[in-house]
Amino acid sequence: MLAAGRPHGMAVTGPSDIRRVEAGILGYGADIDLATNPFEAGLDRLVDLDKAADFIGKPTLRRIKAEGVKRRLVGVEIAGEPLPAPFTERWPVRDGAKAVGEITVAVHSPRLERNIGYAMLAVEHSALGSRLVIDTPWGEAAITVVEKPFVTARK
Repeated sequence: MLAAGRPHGMAVTGPSDIRRVEAGILGYGADIDLATNPFEAGLDRLVDLDKAADFIGKPTLRRIKAEGVKRRLVGVEIAGEPLPAPFTERWPVRDGAKAVGEITVAVHSPRLERNIGYAMLAVEHSALGSRLVIDTPWGEAAITVVEKPFVTARK
């Protein structure tokens, strides 16, 4: 198949960032990495701290759950004109002049007709409806914390 497509410029590619963000799928290395715990990423439903079997990190995850997280990965809507391409570079998020996190991915969703993305934010700024500002390569833009996933089977 690859050989047949080569004359037409066809190539193997990664998943569509637009569709993965719409569906609430996280990208390793973009949205989460080894420094991200499941509670910050909203994946705590996949962690069974009551299971009898031991696993790497169990005591640490118990401590994090008891103490609470300091940051949280959230969905955001980004005001402004449609983004020209998916962006996976980190953009600073501010509350006034105070840095409170960063955008991990930003895309324009033609299906939803708006710009969406994920942001890793200080937990005190992660509530639904929170309004903040991001610094993009072309200037400031307003963001609002929204529910994720953006598109579900019900939507």
